[in-house]
This record gives sequence, C-alpha cells and structure tokens, in this order.
Amino acid sequence: MTPSAVSASSVQADRPLTAPPKSVPLTAPLSNAAEVLSAVRCLAADLVQQFNGGHPGTAMGAAAIGLALWGGEGTMRFDPADAAWIDRDRFVLSAGHACLLQYIYLHLAGYKSWTLDMLKRYHSPDFVHSQAAGHPEIEFEGVEVTTGPLGQGIANAVGLAMASKHFAAHFNRPGGHDIVGAKVWCMTGDGCLQEGVGQEAVSLAGHLRLDNLILIYDDNGVTVDGNIDTCFTDDTSAKLTSCGWHVIDVEGDATNDVEAILKALQSARNSTAGKPVFVHIRTVIGFGSHNQGLAPTHGAALGDVDVAAIKQLHGQDSGVHFHVPGRVYGAFDEIRARGAREHQQWRLRFEAYQRAHPDLAREFQARFSGRLDGGVDTAALLPRREALPTAATPTRKASGLAVAALGPAVPQLMTGSADLMESTFVTWTKDLFFGSPDAGEEKQSFAGRQVRYGIREHAMAAIANGLAAYAPDAIVPVISTFFMFFLYAAPAVRMAALQRLRIVGIATHDSIGIGEDGPTHQPIALASLFRAMPNLRFVRPADAEEVMGAWKLALQDSDGDGGGGMPTILSLSRQGVPLLAGSDREAVAKGAYTVVESASSLSSLSPSSSPSSPPRLVLIATGSEVQLAVRVAERLGQTTPTSVVSMPCQALFDAQPASYRRAVLPATSLIVAIEAWSSYGWARYAHASVSMHTFGLSGPQAGLYDHFGFSEDNIAKKVDAFVKKHSTGPDGAVRVPAVGDFEELLLGHAP
Repeated sequence: MTPSAVSASSVQADRPLTAPPKSVPLTAPLSNAAEVLSAVRCLAADLVQQFNGGHPGTAMGAAAIGLALWGGEGTMRFDPADAAWIDRDRFVLSAGHACLLQYIYLHLAGYKSWTLDMLKRYHSPDFVHSQAAGHPEIEFEGVEVTTGPLGQGIANAVGLAMASKHFAAHFNRPGGHDIVGAKVWCMTGDGCLQEGVGQEAVSLAGHLRLDNLILIYDDNGVTVDGNIDTCFTDDTSAKLTSCGWHVIDVEGDATNDVEAILKALQSARNSTAGKPVFVHIRTVIGFGSHNQGLAPTHGAALGDVDVAAIKQLHGQDSGVHFHVPGRVYGAFDEIRARGAREHQQWRLRFEAYQRAHPDLAREFQARFSGRLDGGVDTAALLPRREALPTAATPTRKASGLAVAALGPAVPQLMTGSADLMESTFVTWTKDLFFGSPDAGEEKQSFAGRQVRYGIREHAMAAIANGLAAYAPDAIVPVISTFFMFFLYAAPAVRMAALQRLRIVGIATHDSIGIGEDGPTHQPIALASLFRAMPNLRFVRPADAEEVMGAWKLALQDSDGDGGGGMPTILSLSRQGVPLLAGSDREAVAKGAYTVVESASSLSSLSPSSSPSSPPRLVLIATGSEVQLAVRVAERLGQTTPTSVVSMPCQALFDAQPASYRRAVLPATSLIVAIEAWSSYGWARYAHASVSMHTFGLSGPQAGLYDHFGFSEDNIAKKVDAFVKKHSTGPDGAVRVPAVGDFEELLLGHAP
C-alpha cells in the first residue's frame, strides 16, 4: 500500500535560519501561527537555559505539530476547563523528554494549573512544588500517563485506545447514542520506534485494528549519539504499513508548515481505513539554534549566546525572558471556547442517552465513578474455604478458580496473557475475546474482556498501564505469563507501581518446581526485584486459601495502608500444594502470620491460639515451601518448640505495627527462612536461610527439590544443627545471633 502524502514546504536543515518562519494561510485562531511558533521556541529555549538543564530541541523543532494538535480545528478534542472529561481525546507523549512541548501548549490552551510560573519550575531546585517534571507525570492535569523510558508510551497509548474501543462497543447504541468516541493521539520520536516495547505495541495495535489510535512520528533524524543513520535505517512508514497501519506521509520538511501538518492530522482523525493511523512528519530539531539539526540541541541548554540569537531571529528582545505576546494568548481564546462547546454537546448527548437507555447510563456512571466495587462485593464472590479443593492443587489453578468466579461478575476485569492462557488460567467461559469483529475470528469483539497479547510480555504490561490509566478502576487489567518472563515485563510493572495503577499480574511456574523446562525458566533471584519495588504488592500465596486472600487484596480499596490501586503480582506454583490447616485469607493482608503454633503435632493446631511462651525456633516460608516448612516443624517440634510463619508479602508485613511483627517473629527466637529462591533479603527477618545459591537444572520437580537440598530430611538436619549450635544450656534456651551474623544453611547442592 502506498502511504497517503501531504505536501510540506521545504526548509534548509543544515544551516542556521536567516529569517523567522512566515505566516501560513490558516483560519483563526491559527492565522498568526508564525507568531505562536516563535513564542513557543523562544520560551522553550529560555526555560531550559534558566537552570541549565532539560531538552529544548524537540519542543522547538516540533512546535508546529503541537500547534496543529492543541490549536487545530478537527484534531484533538479536549476541554481545558475540565481535564477529566471522560470522552476527551487522550494525548500521550511517548518521547517524554520533549515534555516542554506539552507543558507549553497546556499553558497556552488554558489548563489552570499550567501557569507561566509553573513552567518556570522546569528543572527548578524547587522541584517539590513543581509539576513541570523532567518527563510528564500522570498526577498533573492534561497528562494521561507517565510514559518514562522510551517506547512504553506507544504501548500505553495502545492500552488507552483499547479501553476506548471497549467502552464504545459496550455502551454506544444506534440512533445517535454514541457517548464514547475519543481518539488517542500519541507522539513518538526515533527512540520509541527502536525500542522493542514500541515495536511489540505497534504490531499488536495493527493486528487489533485500533482505528481510534493516531501515532505521530516526529522524525528529526537525531539521537543523543548523533545522526540517526548511524544506528537506524529502517523504512518506518513501510514497516508500519506491513504491520496493518494506515500511513500518512507529510512529504519534505514540515518544521514550519502547520497547514500541511494540520491537514495530515485532520485526515488521520477522519480516516475510514479501519486501521490505526501513522502520521510521518519530518522536522528539524532545535529549529532556530546555531546547532539546529544536530545532537547538541537534544538534551542540553543552548547557551546564553545562542538563546539571544534565537530571540533576535524571531523578533523578540534578547534581554526579555519568558515573554509570550498577548496576541499569542489571544489566539487560544477560541480553542477554550471550542472545547467548552464540544463538552456541552457531549453532555446533551449523554442526557438523551440517559432517557433512551437508563440502565446503561447508570452502568456507565458506575464504571466511571472511581470505585471498583460498583455495588459488587468482590470478596464475597471468591470461593469460600469449604469450597476449595482439598487435594494438592497448584496455586495457579486456585487462582483460576478466583478468575472464574470474578470474571463474569466484575465487568472491570480485563484478563489476558502473553500466549499462555491455558497455563495461567485467566480465562472464563461465556465471554468474548477482545478484538475487531471484522477480523473473522469467532467469539471476538471490542466488547470482549479477554485479551490475547501474543508473545509480547513488555508491551502487555505497558498496555495494561494504559488500560488502567483510562479512568480510575474503570478497567482492572489482569496480565499473565510465567514468572520468569515477568523479567521482560518488569520495566512496565515498575511504571505501574510509580503511577499506583491497579493491575494484577499472574506470575505462574514460579520456582524450580517448573521442572523440565530447566534453569532458563526457573526464577531464582527475580522476586528480590519486585519485593524491593515501592508501591507494589508482591504476593506468594502458600495454598488455595491464601490465593483467595491475595485476590481480595488485589481488588480491595485502600484501608489506610496507602494501598488503593497499586499493582499486585501473584507468584503462583505449577506443582500442587495442600490446603493448610492454619491458612487464613484474611491474614494475607498482614503480610505474614503464624500458620503453625509451636506444637509437636498438626492435629493440635488452632490458628487462633497462642503459645504460652515464644517458640525457640520459627520457620518462615512462602508459597510452595510453606508445606515443606510445616513438615519440618512437625519433625523438629518433638524436641524444639517450633512455629511456622507464612510470609506471602514482605512489604505488607513491614507496614504492620512493631507489636504485631514481634508477636509473629519474636526477638528471642531463632528464625530460619525456607524458600527455593535466592536468600537475598531474608537477613532482614531471619538469622539463617535454606535457599538457592545456583541456577536450577532441567529435571522432574521432585528430583530438583531433593537435588538442591530441599528435602524434608535434609532441611530438618540442617536446621536442627543450627539450633543446637545456638543452644546455651540444658533448658533449651537459645542465643540469638547478632545482626549481620546471617547464615546460609544450604550452600550449593545437597550432599
């Protein structure tokens, strides 16, 4: 397919300008486009120069793209007076370093919090009171998502577009009752299109035929290292065409050609191709600088001399800083008025929708109320303990029971997997898969809530962030793959945690218990990464009962711990584990609790009872190793009072009062952690650990546990020797090791 072409005037990019850009023939409010572009470029240069830091180049080179987006009729639809209008178009700056472009146009368009004083805090020492962050952040009006590292913004935009398509398919009705019609605009540069996550997202968006997504490529041919030709010679337009996108190519250099860009963006908005649209625009980075078109303008202040020359070129007084002419502000008066009109027209449509479809209108309002429950008690939907299987069951299958119960009843849930749905158990019957109904697939619709992400783990997680960011708790994305492959997804999981977006990650096959798939698939140290990540609940449940507690935790509102909509990862076993007598779904929220009090027999256990004195030995374990700790405790308990603590979530345990933490892990007890992962982090809770110190091997699950020393006999011997080493007398008293005297009870393979 040949891309559509829109002509643009040519501007020399290999030497400094000798004259300011000329006006272009546009209707109000863009009739003075040249003056707006001059003001934007001079302001960007000033803002970066003020504190000698930031990225001026793209804001200056792509100023015309920004003007066409925020100032052009028939492009982006928004209301500066209400940044949260639910049917607004979304703008995502995937090239987040170019944030000044977005900040300046939010200011000019009239977003109240984006004052000129706020712009002046860009890279300011007063960063605590600044919303002009070095990359756009979701907390501030006009910013839809924190894109952060390059490429993720494209995937975020795909998620936002999927959300909009989903709500349109679910709520819109014939007869003019279309209450969801938002477009998603994403601006990218060369870097995002080189990153793997960007390529993954582009591929999936084309496959899904997301015709409400418009990707604008600011092709300035420069990266930090220099000319892009040194590392990137792809024919990007051809690539996007092959991925199922409709391509609009603005020919020539469009740095100053607002008219050509505006026509291209209007064409993109009105496209009937049934595909996402890629708009290829070539610009000159750092336009107007002595170094225009070169790498030095990308991410550094231009220097006082160059800034002065830029102002002189654009007819501004070089001695005046942060100057925006009144005529430039006036040019955006109509933009604000137009946004108010479009918003009011939508309100009138929604009132008509309420009269025609009252039940759907109430459901729509509930979905966008900012509350997950929507009148549904999600915890009550989970299978009760007596309904859980008593036979040894993999926790991944127990999670599947939760999904099967929640999925049909909680419309916010949108589950998916990176090509492993049958292994991660995130599907349920009687629901559609998400996708274009025109693709010819059975049981597929944009109203569907089950997503086949393909083998794209990084994009899956970043797309989930876009789904979750569309509106608070309007969609709760559930993503899944083997735990080891969450390493591919980790950069996007980190961004979910940074933004406190509610996503649920189902990470299965979480230990050497994966067996014959071998060491490449057996996570040994990965949990340490997620446990260390702020704003993330990493939960490794011990049995089906704890799985239900983990799901309750993932979907509950904040109860004072500051949790709210933070992401949760459930680390789940492939191998079966028994339903433990002392497990308690409610206790999962405390992060750790005693499942076995110090006793010599499991038959005497009572989860609510308390020992008369602290046990001499406490075994902490997580996930599939809790059952092993219980068996070891039963053996050692004949001579040494031993309790077992399940610690499904370290972060939640850390948040408990000191009195609770000391009751679970007494200061006078010897404490040993048992986990078939790296011992890293356990010194915070235990005096010793039984842990992995090598990568795994390929072999049967049971054989691997024995080979690496995780047999009941071997652990009991090692722990018993540790207790005897620290016993101080015939009465069985123990000497608690000093801080730093952490011991590894299993080093390498078993003897």
